[in-house]
Amino acid sequence: MVEYAEQPAYPVGLRLSGRRVVVIGGGQVAQRRLPALIAAGADITLVSPSATPSVEAMAEAGEITWVRRRYEDGDLADAWYALVASTDPEANARASAEAERHRVWCVRSDDAEAATAWTPATGRGEGVTVAVLTGHDPRRSAAVRDAILEGLRDGSIGAPHHRARTPFVALVGGGPGDPDLITVRGRRLLAEADVVIADRLGPRDLLDELPPHVEVIDAAKIPYGRFMAQEAINNALIEHAKAGKSVVRLKGGDPFVFGRGMEEAQALAEAGIACTVVPGISSSISVPGAAGIPVTHRGVAHEFTVVSGHVAPDDPRSLVDWESLAKLRGTLVILMGVDKIGAIARALIAYGKDPRTPLALIQEGTTATQRRVDATLATVAEKVEAEDVRPPAVIVIGDVVHEGPHKHLAPSA
Repeated sequence: MVEYAEQPAYPVGLRLSGRRVVVIGGGQVAQRRLPALIAAGADITLVSPSATPSVEAMAEAGEITWVRRRYEDGDLADAWYALVASTDPEANARASAEAERHRVWCVRSDDAEAATAWTPATGRGEGVTVAVLTGHDPRRSAAVRDAILEGLRDGSIGAPHHRARTPFVALVGGGPGDPDLITVRGRRLLAEADVVIADRLGPRDLLDELPPHVEVIDAAKIPYGRFMAQEAINNALIEHAKAGKSVVRLKGGDPFVFGRGMEEAQALAEAGIACTVVPGISSSISVPGAAGIPVTHRGVAHEFTVVSGHVAPDDPRSLVDWESLAKLRGTLVILMGVDKIGAIARALIAYGKDPRTPLALIQEGTTATQRRVDATLATVAEKVEAEDVRPPAVIVIGDVVHEGPHKHLAPSA
């Protein structure tokens, strides 16, 4: 075996698309490494008498070819790259020796010193791959990788494009309000934007992190106050996109859960402009969770229904079948329903819902000003007025209100 001096490894990116890669061993190491090799488009052969369920699923899906036996001399023929990761040290040594003879770059999971290649701690963002090697300290490699990726994603590491980049339009779900709950992709696109059209219910703290050149357009739809008409929002998206700007429409929650995201996507499509939709964490699930309420719970609720409450049950514009909802045994989550909750509660009771059904209102969920007010269907109208509950608030109706950390606390009525 060749002896290697203590010299730094030479970093290189392997282009393995369509090229033969052999993996020896189907255990946890293979399970971790195979997805990246599959994503690289490699022609992968796994040699192992057994495999983890996840690896077996990759074989069943046709992503890899599984040869169900132990390693044999000649298995690395015509390979460009080999990952040796079996539990048999003798087989690993023989496979490594074969790789050396045939000049196949080989990674050894059991003996890094005997390997001809090392796997770096790798992470990927759109268009960027970060790979870190720190010799014999893989935990430090992972920590450095994570720090770099986080900095690129949140914009704290400046990495401007020096070649022309393609402008984009993205409808980004910002989550329920806490800036930490936006998705990684949403935060990265926000850091790359030239124009941000932001809702009041989006994670406003993120706007402070934007560079000075970014134009921020207030599209706040404040209840009972000033608002920007949806048509004006659509026109702003189209205007800035046609000007060659990278545009982010930052919305609260998820763009397609009562967020009018489809209207914006349709307006862009009619104008011949493609857009990317970045899903967000919906307040219908996250806000109850932040208040200690599971929307489903074993033995309590096997389903949950999310309803818009901005139109009262007796309004002819209502599309909600409140009579059917009253018969459901699961959880009912109402968004945008604070000012209509009295009428909603009366309708549910009239259609047969028990007036004692527990209910919780979570105002400003996931933010520093979050508060929870408990009631029942019979008392909620008075409770909202007495406690001065204001939008935005998520309303949860059902027995799950008594679960979680508050299970042993008597609900206020």
